[in-house]
Amino acid sequence: MNEAAPEANTKQSGRTHGLGRALDRPLDHVASRLRSPRSPRRPRLWFEILLVAMSYWVYSLVRNAVPEQKAAALANADWLWSVERFLGIAVEQSVNHAVNSVTWLIVSMNYYYATLHFIVTISVLVWLFRRHPGRYAAARLALFATTAVALLGYYLYPLAPPRLMNGSHFIDTVLVHQTWGSMASGNFKNMSNQYAAMPSMHIGWSLWCGLTVFALASAPWARILGLLYPTVTLMVIVSTANHFWLDAVGGVACLAFGYAVSYAWYGSLPHRLPRCIPRKSDRPRLSALGAQPHREPAATRR
Repeated sequence: MNEAAPEANTKQSGRTHGLGRALDRPLDHVASRLRSPRSPRRPRLWFEILLVAMSYWVYSLVRNAVPEQKAAALANADWLWSVERFLGIAVEQSVNHAVNSVTWLIVSMNYYYATLHFIVTISVLVWLFRRHPGRYAAARLALFATTAVALLGYYLYPLAPPRLMNGSHFIDTVLVHQTWGSMASGNFKNMSNQYAAMPSMHIGWSLWCGLTVFALASAPWARILGLLYPTVTLMVIVSTANHFWLDAVGGVACLAFGYAVSYAWYGSLPHRLPRCIPRKSDRPRLSALGAQPHREPAATRR
């Protein structure tokens, strides 16, 4: 009688634990489903190509669909220029004239402005996709959120670039040197909204590239180039009279917002996430382990 009681209690306890596990499984499943969208996943090449292409198409469509509001853009440029003069940082015109006097340098900057903005950004995305798949989605979200909030800035605060200001004597370096250097100058000016200078996405995107490479690259020379890229980009956008210094500040603010969105979604900055995502077949099958029946030690069996 006394020996049967512990055995009955053991069986009852096993049934109770089994029932508890059975009740916990649906809750664990629901929790995992809620967490799964916020967990980094292995990126798929076809989806990423389609997503980047569609996103840039939408970005260009929205940016160019924003009313130019020429009068407001010129007035805002005059006000911003006066703010910079008050702050003692209004040296864009001097930089523009000085660099324009060195033909090979300013022509190189024109091509830099027109091409590297896209080439480097896409190259960093490809590098992340191949070498850091676990961090790719979070870094991509930061870039996309940065671009999205920039579109809001173009709509709410139209701004003429320095080269289009009235009576400011800035030099449009693309027109002067007849180089293909900007979608907002020369024969391409009707294809792009010329009064969307604030914030500068040349700075937003280049700083995203630079910080990503600096944080994740292992080679010292690559990390140095990562820091140099946004620095040189800043000099280019000012020398070509496409942006004010404060446009660059707007680009930095947009990038900070982008990283905040990424952090809020993934709970970490991109470079702190695991480099790789394990395949499903490599993950421990906790459900299978939990489904095994409870067995007593051989010493307690009778």
